[in-house]
Amino acid sequence: MDAPEEPVPPVIYTMENKPIVTCAGDQNLFTSIYPTLSQQLPREPMEWRRSYGRAPKMIHLESNFVQFKEELLPKEGNKALLTFPFLHIYWTECCDTEVYKATVKDDLTKWQNVLKAHSSVDWLIVVVENDAKKRNKTNILPRTSIVDKIRNDFCNKQSDRCVVLSDPLKDSSRTQESWNAFLTKLRTLLLMSFTKNLGKFEDDMRTLREKRTEPGWSFCDYFMVQEELAFVFEMLQQFEDALVQYDELDALFSQYVVNFGAGDGANWLTFFCQPVKSWNGLILRKPIDMEKRGLIQRQEATLLDLRSYLFSRQCTLLLFLQRPWEVAQRALELLHSCVQELKLLEFCRDWVSVPPGALDCWVFLSCLEVLQRIEGCCDRAQIDSNIAHTVGLWSYATEKLKSLGYLCGLVSEQGPNSEDLNRTVDLLAGLGAERPETANTAQSPYKKLKEALSSVEAFEKHYLDLSHATIEMYTSIGRIRSAKFVGKDLAEFYMRKKSPQKAEIYLQGALKNYLAEGWALPITHTRKQLAECQKHLGQIENYLQTSSLLASDRHLTGNEREYFCREILSFASQQADSPGHKIVLPMHPFAQLRDLHFTPSNAVVHVGGVLSVEITVCSQMPVPVHAEQIAINVHFSIEKNNYRKTAEWLTKHKTANGIVSFPAETSPFPTSQNSLPALELCEMFERSPSDNSLHTTGIICKNVHVLLRKQESGASLEAPSGAALESGAHVLKCTAVTLEPGPNAITFRTQAKEPGTYTLRQLCASVGPVWFVLPHIYPLVQYDVYSQEPQLHVEPLADSLLAGIPQKVKFTVTTGHYTVKNGDSLQLSNVEAMLILGHEENRAVIYSNMRAPATGGESTMLGMTEPHGKHKDTQKAGHCMATMDHKVSIDCPWSIYSTVISLTFSMPFRTTHSLLSSGTRKYVQVCVQNLSELDFQLSDSHLVDTGDSTDLRLVPLNTESEQRIHSRQAVFFVWELKWTQEPPRSLHCRFSVGFSPASEERLSVSLKPYTYEFQVDNFLTLYSVRAEISPPPGTELCKTGSLCSLEVSITRLSDLSDADKDEALTEREDYFSTKLMYEVVDNSSNWAVCGKSSGVISMPVAARATHRVRMEVMPLFAGYLPLPDVRLFKYLPHHSAHSSQLDADSWIENDSLSVDKHVDDQLDSGSVQSRGSTRSVASSEHKGLPMPRLRALPPGQAFNASAGTQVLVIPSQDDHVLEVSVT
Repeated sequence: MDAPEEPVPPVIYTMENKPIVTCAGDQNLFTSIYPTLSQQLPREPMEWRRSYGRAPKMIHLESNFVQFKEELLPKEGNKALLTFPFLHIYWTECCDTEVYKATVKDDLTKWQNVLKAHSSVDWLIVVVENDAKKRNKTNILPRTSIVDKIRNDFCNKQSDRCVVLSDPLKDSSRTQESWNAFLTKLRTLLLMSFTKNLGKFEDDMRTLREKRTEPGWSFCDYFMVQEELAFVFEMLQQFEDALVQYDELDALFSQYVVNFGAGDGANWLTFFCQPVKSWNGLILRKPIDMEKRGLIQRQEATLLDLRSYLFSRQCTLLLFLQRPWEVAQRALELLHSCVQELKLLEFCRDWVSVPPGALDCWVFLSCLEVLQRIEGCCDRAQIDSNIAHTVGLWSYATEKLKSLGYLCGLVSEQGPNSEDLNRTVDLLAGLGAERPETANTAQSPYKKLKEALSSVEAFEKHYLDLSHATIEMYTSIGRIRSAKFVGKDLAEFYMRKKSPQKAEIYLQGALKNYLAEGWALPITHTRKQLAECQKHLGQIENYLQTSSLLASDRHLTGNEREYFCREILSFASQQADSPGHKIVLPMHPFAQLRDLHFTPSNAVVHVGGVLSVEITVCSQMPVPVHAEQIAINVHFSIEKNNYRKTAEWLTKHKTANGIVSFPAETSPFPTSQNSLPALELCEMFERSPSDNSLHTTGIICKNVHVLLRKQESGASLEAPSGAALESGAHVLKCTAVTLEPGPNAITFRTQAKEPGTYTLRQLCASVGPVWFVLPHIYPLVQYDVYSQEPQLHVEPLADSLLAGIPQKVKFTVTTGHYTVKNGDSLQLSNVEAMLILGHEENRAVIYSNMRAPATGGESTMLGMTEPHGKHKDTQKAGHCMATMDHKVSIDCPWSIYSTVISLTFSMPFRTTHSLLSSGTRKYVQVCVQNLSELDFQLSDSHLVDTGDSTDLRLVPLNTESEQRIHSRQAVFFVWELKWTQEPPRSLHCRFSVGFSPASEERLSVSLKPYTYEFQVDNFLTLYSVRAEISPPPGTELCKTGSLCSLEVSITRLSDLSDADKDEALTEREDYFSTKLMYEVVDNSSNWAVCGKSSGVISMPVAARATHRVRMEVMPLFAGYLPLPDVRLFKYLPHHSAHSSQLDADSWIENDSLSVDKHVDDQLDSGSVQSRGSTRSVASSEHKGLPMPRLRALPPGQAFNASAGTQVLVIPSQDDHVLEVSVT
């Protein structure tokens, strides 16, 4: 055997940040295979399943293959995962049994013994098969013999730990299959080892973290352990998991700092409370800042060192994840939190010192470093489209550079003094030497800061460049407010540089945004700056306006408010001796109008009257102010038809107490909180996608875009008011008024001269040449001056006047200028049909304008009912009452002319009559309907015949002498007509009944009865119609669906009378006859008329003459059915007088008649068209033929003797047979 070779240092085949795999055995063999292995291993991804329910991931495994050496094996207590070998591989291509026994077996035994000594169980033996060597040696055993021996010797229970790689350098399918199997095994074992060791490492790390409350626990040691885990994740290119480790360290340290500030501090935190001696900013151009990492490992790092290193690692991982804009966001949060943490530690530990300006330098350098780092990995298009993420850093850098300039005396007018220069030298010394990686960069943060602090001119150049760039960025992304805020800082710089003309525009812009958003204290501070700027520029009007606002600002001290008030008074006193143009300023900062009170309270006076206006003005000034004049400009207008407005009308449209209150201006901001929309909040929950556990909750405002929307304004909020003084003839003035701080009452008096409406438009107060103006008084305030003649108005106390009963009427007198004297009276002249019932003790009652601007009195009037014939045409359909008008003439003491007033009376009753018949007996029925809302008592009803008939008697059937008729109800009266001789053809009647309101006790005046006249014609019964229905032959009762016989008998009851003498009367040889048309109809649809339903008959005019007509009808329903109706009409022949226009009243509704040219006396119903046929059809069929006429008989001439008769109809029998079998 050859002598053992000298040990050689381990060979690193690839970059060190990869899992380490040791290689033992034939190194030359592995060297030849390594290129192919390094390419094939990471090609296929493997699923990495982790513990604790974490989601699996697909990873590409890469390894750092090194030569095996015992020193590489981990020792007890070593927690470094980066130098931990995860897998040990032994390589051999032995094919000879003798060689295996002589060298390979012993070498394998030694290798495994070393692994067992260090408790390493992750190993693999690779046997490489080479066909060329097999052909060169004849005494070799088959391949399986060597592999079997190795498995028997070393892999008793783990036979899969020995794999075969066949001809790895050849290009064949067998070689490829061998490679695939080997790589799969290698990936599996490597992943298993990695998962096992990483899990053990995480468990140890958690155990260490849980001991953080024990004494002696060190955050720096724990930091190194968890960072080792982050390195491993980064090594596996799991940058998200690596970032999580640094975020956890960040959160843990932040919590300890917060607890430390609250008094619950850890001992190890005192290591970070060292004085700050270096403030060279963040270092982001190295993947790992080994210098600061060493300080942390040795527990010598300051808070800035730890934060800088932690953020540099987070930045590197975020850039690997291609999230550069998150770097900017995190950087801004880091810088702000570091400043606060250092202030917290400095407050808690007096010996933690931070030199003035050190933090400003550190923040400035860090902002520029982050911005340049982002610019280095993004192109210009990406940067321009993501300004919103980086503009915060630009703004913060500008702010810190400004602080450094103020601190080092670079903004003062005289320049830096010796103390400022020494401070500048100390700050630059704390920066140290420039880092090598930025030494060749022309615009490095280090060079920019050093140059900016070198001179006043250089500082101004850098500060202006940064400020303008920041404003431009804010403006480009629509953040106008932020741009204005940066502009305010720029304005302060210009004011320090004695350039107020440049500062004014920025101050105005900042103030506009503060006002729009309602920031009270910034508004006050900015106005003070603006006042100083305007004073330097000589803008007198603007300066006085700003001074008035500051003098009324409650956020200033009393001395400051007095100073600005004295500025206004001083200017006013200086200009009083040399009068010039007026300076008009808004009223609201000087004083506020609270309320206004009129006397008289209704703000209505007549011409010549005196009106006083008292206003309450609350002065906002801190000292008493003497005003030469306070005036109210009044606008006079004469409205159309203004002369018709009476004092009563004007009073009804005025406030009751005469006091007008004005809304208090609680806030000077144009946008009040009440005008903003309400918050729309909703809950937000985020759950883990793996186990659905809740890990984030919060509240989201859904309308934040509305709440934070830019408030636009048409003009600058602090611009000159532009209010103009109105000039007019109508002005209310009060001179020499001293306004004390707080409320002041001022009274104006005026005498009305011209009628019209006077509107208070503008309130002005003059202090020398300075005029404070309230341009519009709102709400609208007016007073009215009227010139009105006395007027008289009469109205009933009830809703309407009813004729025939006493009722009260109210007389209202609007006196106008006239003064009512004792003994004045109104003389009323009325018609005879209307009585006026007065009482001696009834006197007029006079009210003042507080209740009613009139003189009132009451009188009782009685409107008498007139004969029915005079107002019957005024009755309307429905429940409307007929009306009548009576005129009243009134003589007034203030006028030589009489006033004529019309009163409308309504008839409370509506009366109808009807003629009733019972055979030849006749009755008259009168229906009285109460249409009013009152109840009446009816008495003494009478019906008399006003004609010349002496034989006719009217026998009343009503037995009660008095009856009560309620509202909307009716009462019926019936009389029977009796006569002994032939009755008259027409009857003229007058109905009368006494009435009085049912609620009245006893009336002092007798009331006339209500009368109603009517006439009844042709009331004698001429025909009697009787109908009878017989069941079918062989049955006793009618059945539904069976034809029954209907017999209609028309009987003449009297001989020839005057009522028969008409066109239908025909003279025969020995008698007279008339033509009648009958019609059988059933409106209730109980019967079906079969065959003829109508026809024309010739009826002899003789007593007891009878005509019978038979037809068939069919009952449609069972039960007691009323008989069909039988109607009679006069059948009148055609005459030429009616050829052009037919009498529509003589026709049956919806019927037409077709008459043949030669009509016999006996016409059947075939000549009559059925109901429902249209008239146009008949006219078209018989165009040019004469048409007959039909005229309905008067109600009293035809009597239906069968009215009310019913016929029993039974249902038809069921002929179906149902067979039922019973067993």
